[in-house]
Amino acid sequence: MISDDAVAEAIVAAHAQRFGAAAPGEPAAPPEAAGPSSGREHDAVYRGALRACAALGFIAADAACLATAWSNRTRRSGRFDALQWPDAPADFGLKPFPPASRPDAFARCPQNLGLYAVLPDTAWVARMARAGVPTLQLRFKSDDAAAVDEEVAAAVRAVRGTPALLFINDHWRAAIDAGAYGVHLGQEDLAALPPDDLRRIRDAGLRLGLSTHGYAEMVRADAAGPSYVAMGAVFPTTLKRMPTAPQGVARLAAYARLMRGYAQVAIGGIDAQRLDAVLATGVGSVAVVRALVAAEDPHAAAAWWLQAMAGHVAR
Repeated sequence: MISDDAVAEAIVAAHAQRFGAAAPGEPAAPPEAAGPSSGREHDAVYRGALRACAALGFIAADAACLATAWSNRTRRSGRFDALQWPDAPADFGLKPFPPASRPDAFARCPQNLGLYAVLPDTAWVARMARAGVPTLQLRFKSDDAAAVDEEVAAAVRAVRGTPALLFINDHWRAAIDAGAYGVHLGQEDLAALPPDDLRRIRDAGLRLGLSTHGYAEMVRADAAGPSYVAMGAVFPTTLKRMPTAPQGVARLAAYARLMRGYAQVAIGGIDAQRLDAVLATGVGSVAVVRALVAAEDPHAAAAWWLQAMAGHVAR
């Protein structure tokens, strides 16, 4: 019978070069990170994988997800394999794939959403729609409900007659009223949303995009059956305070394999030099903010990004 020490050592030896290790001074997730209700306290593969994933730098919740998946796969296959990183949706407890086949799934969006511009107001939405950016998100920040309603409605009008798909960040009620294509929610917004409100968004025909920052949040997102998942932050970003450290390309590639039934958006610190490496993970969309709104010539910047992404697909 394999020991948890042997499991931990084998996983770290197989994957340390790819994922690295916990940053100096960061405590590793303890074996009990999943909590006493995990039911796997006597499972050597679970305990060993939990320790190994903590040593590889995964936060406690994500280490627990991975350890559960490793244990499930070992039971399913009858053998422990340290070399193959878990990527079977069923081993993580995800719902049946493909997600679009579920009766409670949100409406589908294109599998490849392409360049995804996150924009602060309607003027920028109109400008990037005219520049040919295929996917846009209005991230309008205001506590004035009337101002929000007006801005969302104006943004929806701004993309009419263009091929652009417009998602509204957070303001889902205004998005429904204005007839937007979709809405994007963060994890905190999703957690605070009652099931009846989530059903209202789905029944209105809106597409749903959800932010994720690791395995545990991907599992939570999958339960909602969204139209796409956004994964990040891939690289360091100063635009907003992130709940986790930058994920890196290696983790992004692992996330993309697990969530391969979804349209996928990579976000966070992606620039021209990093674009090819990000697209090589298999994600079908890259979200940018400053690359467009801080550009000296936003139309020229959009044209460059569109051409670069098209060139990657052509290869």
